[in-house]
Amino acid sequence: MSATIVQNDLEHRDLAPRERNVVMTDAETPAAPDGGADDDSVSFPRMVFQAISWVLLLLVSLLAIVVIVVPLATGAKPYTILTGSMEPQYPPGTLVVVKPVDVSEINLGDVITYQLESGKPQVVTHRVVAVGAAADGTPLFITRGDANDADDPEPVQPVQIVGELWYSVPYVGWINNVVTGQARAWAIPIVVAGLFIYGIVLLAMGFRDRRRAKAATARDAAGAPAEPAEARGDDAIPSPEQ
Repeated sequence: MSATIVQNDLEHRDLAPRERNVVMTDAETPAAPDGGADDDSVSFPRMVFQAISWVLLLLVSLLAIVVIVVPLATGAKPYTILTGSMEPQYPPGTLVVVKPVDVSEINLGDVITYQLESGKPQVVTHRVVAVGAAADGTPLFITRGDANDADDPEPVQPVQIVGELWYSVPYVGWINNVVTGQARAWAIPIVVAGLFIYGIVLLAMGFRDRRRAKAATARDAAGAPAEPAEARGDDAIPSPEQ
């Protein structure tokens, strides 16, 4: 009889705290904030969008430097290949940046841009295939388009030469055709200001997202369920003395 009473009393003492702990844990556990899953689902597309935006920003910045800044800073001139005479290396639409060069430095195989008539705006970009000299010793350059079967009709004189090809960018020449003359004068500050503002916006969005991520982490930590009582050993009951 005495052993049965002690056993029942121990079972009652063992169950009561557990029930009480379960009730307290359920009552004290805060509800998950609304929209938590939505925040997580939105963050990944936003990260992808920001990554793409940064790539586009870098590409546009590089394009502005190549097409506008470098030629202005170095005295070079950008031109657009309009025909297929220099294919396949320089197809139509290729931007070629030509820098001034001394005629003594022009060699066979160099690509030069020259005026069809000295002092006239129309120019041609072809490759030097031969170098000769006039009766008075003035150098003459025989040119030909890479895709052409015959040399250009007239040799090129030094006075006609605009410069030597420095570098080229495929397909960007069409943009260069639009941004010319006065348009280029106002396009430069607009492009620079636009890129600067866009970069600030991206930085602000990234800072805001980091703050939201930290706040979400803090909320998750604060709302974590309490450790079960039996795991902490609160319900441990010493064995009755025999």
